[in-house]
Amino acid sequence: QVQLVESGGGLVQPGGSLRLSCAVSGSSLSFAAVHWARQAPGRQRVLVASITSADTTTYADSVKDRFAISRDNAKNTVYLQMNSLKPEDTAVYYCAADMRGLRIWGRGTQVTVSA
Repeated sequence: QVQLVESGGGLVQPGGSLRLSCAVSGSSLSFAAVHWARQAPGRQRVLVASITSADTTTYADSVKDRFAISRDNAKNTVYLQMNSLKPEDTAVYYCAADMRGLRIWGRGTQVTVSA
C-alpha cells in the first residue's frame, strides 16, 4: 500500500521560511510525478508546485520565485522549500504522487504564517 506522509509544517512569521517533506512508502518515487497542493479554510485545494520524474518543475504564479520543489529518490522523499512566506500562504499543505494510474494524497500538514 502506497502512503505519503507530510511533515515540517508549523507556525512561522511573515518573511520566514519552512521546508516541508513528503516521505513515500510502499512504492518507489523514481518514476512518479509528485505535487504539492494547499487548501485554505473555506477554499478549494490548489496545486502550488509539481515535479516530474525528469525533474521538470512547475509552480503556481502565487508561489513562483518563493517556493522550490525538489526530490531525493534515494530517500523516496519530496521537499517543498518555502521562503518569504506571507499570511496568505496559510493553509494545509498536501503532497500527492501519480502512481499506478492514480493520484495518491497524503493527509497534509498545517502551515500558519502569522506575526
